[in-house]
Amino acid sequence: MNIMLFHSIYGLRPAVRQAADRLRAAGHEVWTPDLFEGRTFDSVEEARAFRDEVGNDELLKRAVPAAAPYSERGLVYAGFSLGAAVAQTLALGDDKARGLLLLHGTSDIAPNASADGLPVQLHVAEPDLFETDDWLSAWYLRMGRIGADVEIHRYAGAGHLYTDPGLPDYDEKAAEATWRVALGFLDSL
Repeated sequence: MNIMLFHSIYGLRPAVRQAADRLRAAGHEVWTPDLFEGRTFDSVEEARAFRDEVGNDELLKRAVPAAAPYSERGLVYAGFSLGAAVAQTLALGDDKARGLLLLHGTSDIAPNASADGLPVQLHVAEPDLFETDDWLSAWYLRMGRIGADVEIHRYAGAGHLYTDPGLPDYDEKAAEATWRVALGFLDSL
């Protein structure tokens, strides 16, 4: 499978590269574009300030040309938190998308979006301050209405970015369970 994997608000950290290596070891081709142009952050406050300065529109403008050369191959879009939001936006705009793997995040859905049977798998903490139950319920219903085939996996007690070993949210048990299920999802596409 060809996978476009987008980093979190912390930037292209070692955890993203490790995730890409894990996916490659499972036989997938993976690209990890750096939407922050080399910047990484240790605090969420600094990361948010940078994201706000750059702006979400600019991040999408950087993501589109990163994915464009590979979209003809039929990409699986994937991402961590902020990167999941980027991945979702691109996948819903790419009629050749093969799947969508969301880790720790979702995004608003454009009114004219169409998913037409797109397989989607979401992994989130429970509870998650950024992906509340009300938000996820509404998101799930909207994704269904546009034709996505969505499954959600929740991990009780884990922190928001629980797959990143370099962050305080890290939860090894939840992270390994996530990767086991996610790899199965990718193998099924």
